Amino acid sequence: MSPDLTMAIRLLLAAVLGGAIGFQRENAGKPAGLRTHMLICIGAALFTLVGIFAFSGTVDPGRMAAGVVSGIGFLGAGAIIFRSSDGYIAGLTTAATMWAVAGIGVAVGSGFYIASAVATAIILIILFIPHIK
Repeated sequence: MSPDLTMAIRLLLAAVLGGAIGFQRENAGKPAGLRTHMLICIGAALFTLVGIFAFSGTVDPGRMAAGVVSGIGFLGAGAIIFRSSDGYIAGLTTAATMWAVAGIGVAVGSGFYIASAVATAIILIILFIPHIK
């Protein structure tokens, strides 16, 4: 299979897996929904692909993935709301799904298709578990 076709398949799979989680978040009425999760997953996969295919042999391709992991923290931090007056915290699950979707994107970009699909399934199961207070 040509490298271009491999990259295209990986990006499309990242869109599908990120979209599955984003679809759940959107149906749950969360602000970071389908498009946000798809974009994060595709972006993470793309950065990983660039690290593997463009810089392999000259630079450690894992450095791109490490950048994704730290960079997604800034997006996640923006999704978390904290009110010190009453200790209210919102957005932790959204931030966690954004971080997890970035991990799925890195895994897809690296060619770990089964692990990516299993991680997506596990995350969806966790998100469908009823929230009990």
